[in-house]
Amino acid sequence: MALERPGLLVSDGSVTVTRDGAVLRIVLDRPSRRNSLDHTMVSELVTTLTAAASDDSLRAVSLSGAGEHFCTGSDWVATNSSGHRPRTGDLVRRVPHAAHRIVELVATIQLPVVCTVRGWAVGLGCNLALAADFTVADADATFWEPFLSRGFSPDSGATWLLPRLAGLTRAKQMLLLGEKVSGTEAADWGLIHGAVPAAELETAAEDLIDRLASGPTVAIGLAKQAIAFGQHATLIQSMNQELSNLELSCRTHDFKEGLAAFRERRDPDFQGR
Repeated sequence: MALERPGLLVSDGSVTVTRDGAVLRIVLDRPSRRNSLDHTMVSELVTTLTAAASDDSLRAVSLSGAGEHFCTGSDWVATNSSGHRPRTGDLVRRVPHAAHRIVELVATIQLPVVCTVRGWAVGLGCNLALAADFTVADADATFWEPFLSRGFSPDSGATWLLPRLAGLTRAKQMLLLGEKVSGTEAADWGLIHGAVPAAELETAAEDLIDRLASGPTVAIGLAKQAIAFGQHATLIQSMNQELSNLELSCRTHDFKEGLAAFRERRDPDFQGR
């Protein structure tokens, strides 16, 4: 998919992708189903994020949902509507390249991802919000991992994300007991960046997007990569990774601009290169 053209890039009635300067805006646009994700939407998200990962003109990604809700997870009704029993091992073959791939891309793309949540963020939708770099929610939003209440075990990164963000006890509250968490609680627990009243949600999210999109994009991406690496590495390994990233970031235009701004006692004008 080409992402270099301004304005509307994709709108298939379920995912809308627009280019707003250096910001890629992805909207889950299926409000009649509370933005639950069917196969088409999942495929579109994977394609869009994969293309964004190699687009040097982008500096930030915005992820949100149309209407009153962010995303109520996978649309199991649509997914299983054909009436045909899939082959044995279907989930193991398919999901790593579909729903799980979306979470992986959000978490690993070397661009800052800002997620805006109102209403429900359920299952896969909840985990997408948790995987984003910064999630801002309506204080009255609801984060819910309903997997066990449906009779199956968690997926889409829930068992990895929740313990790291909120600790084992709270992860078990959400995953084993199926407790719903409000936007305010999610912020207090450290699951998300912040929670604000509904009337302030768009402003809070846009302030974050503007701040990140005007930052040193390469250094931000490398810092994000190093943070993720550090989650499964030793201190020495992490410091070695930091050195490799430092070597790269010191070669950027933005590094030179940052030094010049410091010497001249002014704010830097980063270009994302």
